[in-house]
Formats: sequence, C-alpha cells, structure tokens
Amino acid sequence: MANTWQGRFPYETLKRGGHFRTSRTGSFPPNGYGLFDMIGNVWEWTQDWWSTAAAAPAAASPCCAPKNPRGGTREDSLDRSCPAGGDIPRKVLKGGSHLCAPSYCRRYRPAARHAQPIDTSTSHIGFRCIVRGTPDS
Repeated sequence: MANTWQGRFPYETLKRGGHFRTSRTGSFPPNGYGLFDMIGNVWEWTQDWWSTAAAAPAAASPCCAPKNPRGGTREDSLDRSCPAGGDIPRKVLKGGSHLCAPSYCRRYRPAARHAQPIDTSTSHIGFRCIVRGTPDS
C-alpha cells in the first residue's frame, strides 16, 4: 500500500484513503522490513549525484560488487545536451510520488531512479529521515 494517484491522471482523483496530496509517514502499514513509505507519497531526493555511467568498473560477478556504491560526481551530473539548464547539477530521485498512476508513471518502486535538477521546487519531492534505534530498543 502506498500514497499514489487514484483515478484517471490528471483529470480525475478518487481520493481513496483521504490523501489528496502528501500523507503523513506511517499512514500505510510498513513493509516486511518495518520501513514506511518506500514508494509513493514523494520522490526521495538522495545524496548521490546523477550519472549514467557506473562509478566503478562492472564486477565480473555479484560477489565482487563494490560495497555501498555511490553515483557519479557533481560535474558528471550536468546535462550539456540540454540548452536551458544544462549547467544545473542533478541528484538521483528514487521511490515514486502521490502523482504516480499506472497510466502515467511506471517507476514507482524502491529501485527506480532518475535525474532531477537541484533547483527544482515541487510538492512531490522530499527526502527520507530515519531514526536509528538504540541497541536496547
């Protein structure tokens, strides 16, 4: 369950669950790992700079993949083919938003990633905050 568009995008919203725009964290049950809102609600802006190339050479097998790989550099995130805004760095967005609908957006899943200029201001982009438990919690 997630906060995604219900109805014919963008002409009709059925407002199922009472969430027309964003919803509070925890409005839907957690996944099997106890994590809330891994998809839907807002696209999550990550720390990684966008890159179309792998930061490290591809591993010959999964056992040799780098641990915690990161995206490219700020410079690599620029889109020089874009006449307007090509000099604006881009970050990686993941997850999906309340504007995702089956007829419009098929990337609302935790592994989905795409580029977003860092000067963007919209209601469906946010970031993830976590609370780490203590060893005795």
